[in-house]
Amino acid sequence: MSQDTLIRRHFGHRARLVLSPAGVSKADGQAHAARTMWNLLHAWWQMMPKEGRTFANADAAIRQARQDIDFLAVLPAQAAQAVLKTYVQAWRNCWDGRAGAPRFKGRDRTVMSVDIPQGRDLNIVRVHRRWGQVNIPKVGRVRFRWTKGLPVGKCADAENRITGARLVKDALGWHIAFRVQTLEIKPAPHPGSEVGIDMGVTVAIALSNGGTYRHGEWLTGKEKARLLHLEQRAAQRKSHRRPGEPTSRRLHRTYDRIAGLRAKAKRRALDWQHQTTTAIARTYATAVVEALTITNMVKSAKGTIDEPGRNVAPKAGLNRAISGQAWGRTITMLTYKTVRHGGTLHKVPAPGTSRRCSACGHTTPGSRESQAVFVCKYPDCGWSGNADHNAARNILHLYRMGHALVPAAGRAVVRRAKRVKPAAAR
Repeated sequence: MSQDTLIRRHFGHRARLVLSPAGVSKADGQAHAARTMWNLLHAWWQMMPKEGRTFANADAAIRQARQDIDFLAVLPAQAAQAVLKTYVQAWRNCWDGRAGAPRFKGRDRTVMSVDIPQGRDLNIVRVHRRWGQVNIPKVGRVRFRWTKGLPVGKCADAENRITGARLVKDALGWHIAFRVQTLEIKPAPHPGSEVGIDMGVTVAIALSNGGTYRHGEWLTGKEKARLLHLEQRAAQRKSHRRPGEPTSRRLHRTYDRIAGLRAKAKRRALDWQHQTTTAIARTYATAVVEALTITNMVKSAKGTIDEPGRNVAPKAGLNRAISGQAWGRTITMLTYKTVRHGGTLHKVPAPGTSRRCSACGHTTPGSRESQAVFVCKYPDCGWSGNADHNAARNILHLYRMGHALVPAAGRAVVRRAKRVKPAAAR
C-alpha cells in the first residue's frame, strides 16, 4: 500500500479505573506529590538567577528533592520528569504568547493527575470483552473498563501502539487517559452535501435543511431535587462555620456529592455531543458554523458601581445556558470528526446571521419576533419560519458566497505581544 494513502493519527481514549481503597490512596499520594513537585520547581525557578535556569539544573534539583523528601519518593521517576517537561513547556507557551505565566498549584483548584510517559510500562492485557488490566507504576495491576479497541498485544507494532497515559481524578473517581498512535488509511473525500449549523439555547443544533438535534435535561427530576437539597445543606452548614475555621468533614462530603451529580450531568452531555457530532460528520461532507467569540458572549452584565448594568438576572441566566451547551466543545469535536470522515469544517462571520432573512437577503428591524419565530418585515417578502433554521441557512449562504474565514495562526501571538516574558524571567 502506498504511503500517500496512509495517515498517522494521534488520539486519546479515557477509561474508568477500578481501584481498591489502597490503590486510591496510592494514586492520591502520587497526585499530591506531582503537585508538590510542580510548586517546588516553580519556587526554585523564581529563586534561581537567569543563567542558572537550565533544564539540566532543574533536573538535578528534582532528583535531589526526591532523595531529601520522603513524601516525593512515592512519585515514579518518569512521572517526575514529566512534571519538569510540562513546566518547561508552560514557560515556552508563555514566552510565545499562547498562555500566561505558570503559577503555584493550589490543592483545591488543581485537577489531581499523574503522567505515565512510557507506554511500554503499562503492559495492557484484555481480560475479556468488558474489562482489561493495566500496570500503573507503584500502584500495581488495575482493572479498567474496556470500551474501545486498543493496539495491544499482537495488534501493536511500531506504528500502532499506546505511547503513554495519564491518570486523572474527577468527582466520579480515577480514570486513565491513553495516548494512542495508529496508522490508518487516508479517508476518501466525503460524497455528502453541505450543511449550515446554528447552535442555540432552546434548540441545541439546527441545520440549514430543517433538521434539528435536541436534548433533554441532563439530570432526572429526582437527581435535580437531590442536587438542590445538597446545595441547601451545604449553604446551611457553611453559614454556621466561623471565620477562619477549617471546613468540616461533613461539609466536604456534601461538596463531594454535589460534584458527583454535576460530573454525572457533564458525562451525559459529553455522550450526547459525541453521538450528535459523529452523526453530522458521517452524513455531510462540509459543515459550516459561526465563528463565535463565546468568552465575550458570556460576560457578566453587572457593570460597575458608577454605571450599574441592566437586566442582570436574565443575562446571568442566559450566560449559564450558553455555558451549559458547551458550543466550543461541539465545534472542536466537529473539527476532527469531519476530517476523519473525509469532510471539512468551515467558519463564517457571526454578525447578522440571526437577523437577516434567508429568503430575500434583507435585514429588517423587528423580523426576529421571538426566540423561535422569524417573520421578515421587508414589504416585498414576508417570509416566515423557524428562527434557528433561518440562521443556519444564512450561515450556509455566507460560505457559498466565499465568506469563509481562514484561521490566522499568529493572531494570538500578535494580540498578546505586550506580554512577552520579562528580561528577569528569560
